[in-house]
Amino acid sequence: QVQLVESGGGLVQAGGSLRLSCAASGSIFSINTMCWYRQAPGKQRELVAVITSDGRTNYADSLKGRFTVSRDNTKNTVYLQMNSLKPVDTAVYYCNAALISSFGPHAGYEYDYWGQGTQVTVSS
Repeated sequence: QVQLVESGGGLVQAGGSLRLSCAASGSIFSINTMCWYRQAPGKQRELVAVITSDGRTNYADSLKGRFTVSRDNTKNTVYLQMNSLKPVDTAVYYCNAALISSFGPHAGYEYDYWGQGTQVTVSS
């Protein structure tokens, strides 16, 4: 089976920084796009950043310049560096990966996997 596990969330003051990590493990054949989403209380989940397997990136317009997504394909890990954090950035951050597994119920075709989420709280 495939698992995505996020880490790095926590409580930070406004203006501070956090670095989130998301490691994919299990019977992975290949990973295509990896993304970060977030969901604030009472709001819909929104896309934060995308990174393709060859390193191309895209961001939500409101986050450009503050957040940076990167990945280490040797470790099947995606990162989100968040700088100049604001209270409005408070949310649960989720990792998503479009990958092909070699074993399990979705083996042999691309399927979207999700992590369990990590809480980021920015205090004013």
